[in-house]
Amino acid sequence: MNIQSCYTSFVPLYAVLVSLLAVPLIILSSKKKNLRDFWTIGASLIKFGLVISLIPNALLNKTAELSIVEISPGIELALKADPFGVFFALVASGLWIFTSFYSIGYVRGLKDKKQTRYFSYFAICLSSTIGVAFAANLLTFVIFYEILTIATYPLVIHKEDEKSIRAGRKYLAYTLTAGSLLIAATALTYQITNNLDFKAGGMFNGIALTPNMALILFLLFLGGVGVKASIMPLHSWLPTAMAAPTPVSALLHAVAVVKSGVFGIVRVVLFVFGPKLMYELGLNNILIVFAGFTIIVASLMALKQDNLKRRLAYSTISHLSYIVLGAGLLSSAAILGAIMHIAFHAVMKITLFFCAGAIYVNLHKENISELNGIGKVMPWTMGAFAVGSIGLTGIPPVNGFVSKWYIGLGALQANNLIVLIILIISGLLNAAYFFPILHRAFFRTGEGLEDKKEASPFMVVPLVITAILAVLLGIYPDFLFHFYHLAVMVVTNVLGGIS
Repeated sequence: MNIQSCYTSFVPLYAVLVSLLAVPLIILSSKKKNLRDFWTIGASLIKFGLVISLIPNALLNKTAELSIVEISPGIELALKADPFGVFFALVASGLWIFTSFYSIGYVRGLKDKKQTRYFSYFAICLSSTIGVAFAANLLTFVIFYEILTIATYPLVIHKEDEKSIRAGRKYLAYTLTAGSLLIAATALTYQITNNLDFKAGGMFNGIALTPNMALILFLLFLGGVGVKASIMPLHSWLPTAMAAPTPVSALLHAVAVVKSGVFGIVRVVLFVFGPKLMYELGLNNILIVFAGFTIIVASLMALKQDNLKRRLAYSTISHLSYIVLGAGLLSSAAILGAIMHIAFHAVMKITLFFCAGAIYVNLHKENISELNGIGKVMPWTMGAFAVGSIGLTGIPPVNGFVSKWYIGLGALQANNLIVLIILIISGLLNAAYFFPILHRAFFRTGEGLEDKKEASPFMVVPLVITAILAVLLGIYPDFLFHFYHLAVMVVTNVLGGIS
C-alpha cells in the first residue's frame, strides 16, 4: 500500500458549505428568477472549482484533511479529501453544473410555481453529497448521509399530488430504516475498534473479530448503505420515486442519492472491513450473490416497462450492482472498474434522464409506445439518448465499455466465470430494452409531430454535452478530470497496485 501524506486544508469544508450558503440567497431572490438562478449556477461552478483544486495533490497521494470538532477521544466531525473522496466529489459537483442549467429549462418550461423551494433543496442535497464524499470517518459519513435523505424528500414530493406523496413516504420508510441500521453498525464498530476513522485496507486490521460478529456487522452496514444502492430486494423505493420531476430523477440516479449508496458500499468494503478480511470470511460472496441477482432481475424488469423513466430506473438498479459486483470480486481490475463505473454510469444515466425530461416538457410524452418518429423532430435529444444507450450496453467507444471491461477482466482475475457470464447476459439485456426505443424514435413514423422541434436550449445543450463527455471518456478515460488515475490511486492505496 502507498503511504498517504496529509495536510490541513479548509478547501473540503468550503466545498461542502458553498451551496449551503447559496440557499438563503436563492430564497431571498425568489421574485427575481434570473438572480435566483445566478446563485444556483454560481454556487455549482465555485463548488466544482474547489473540488478541481484538490486533484493535483490527490494524484500525488496527498490528502487534505480538517478536524471540525472533537466530540470525545476517537469521535470527531472531520473531513478528508482522499483520492476516492475527490473522485466522487468530482462526479457530483461536475454533474450538478449540468443539472442546474437543465433544471432552469425544465421548471420554466412547465411554469413550475415552486421553483425557489426546488433549487434550495437541490443545493442542500449537493452540500450533503460532498460531505459524504469527504467524510473522514463513519460518524461524519452518517450525518451527511442522513441529511441527504431528509433534503431529498421535498424534491421527491415536489409535485405534491397523491402519487408523489406516496412515493415520498415510501422513500423515507426505506431510507430512514436504512439509516438506523447504519447508525447501529457505526456504534458497534466504535465499541470494537474505539475508532471510527476510515483506513485504506480496513479498520479491523489487528483486531480479533469473530466470524459471527463480522457477519452481523457486515449485514448491518449492507442494510444501511444497500437501500440507497438499490440492491434487491431493497430497491422498490427507486422506481416509485420516479413520480418526482425529471431533474430530481437525474439527481437520484446519477449525481447524489444512489451514487452515495454505492460509494458507501465501496467505502465499507475497502476502508472499513478491507479486502483481506472480506475474502478470509467470505463476506465478498454475499455481495457477489446479491449484485449478480440484482443485475439480471432488474434488467428483466426493465424489459417490461412502457414508462420511459421507470425503464431507466430499473436500468439504474441493474447498473448500480455492477459497482457492487466489482467491489465484491476484490481483484484489482474489478475494483478499478467498479470505481470508474461510479463516474461513467453517472454521465451516461444523467444524459438519458435529461433526454426523458426534454421529451416530456416538449412533447408531453412519458411512455415508450408513444415515441414513434420523435428522432426526426428531436434529433439532438435522441442522438444523445443513443449515445447513453450504446454506452450502458457496453459498446465502444462510449465510456461504459471501459468500466465494464475492467470489471470483466477482474472477474477473470478472480477466476469467476459465472460473473463473466452474468456480465455478458446483462449486456444483451441492456440492448434488448434500449435499442427498441431507438428503433421507434428513428425508424417509425409518428403522428402529430409536424410543428414540433427540440426543447429549450437550457435542456438540450446540457444533454448534448454530457453525451459528448461520455464518448470522450470512452476514448480517453483520463480526459480532463483524471478519473482513471484517481481510481488507480485508490486501488494502489488499498491493494498495493494494479495486477
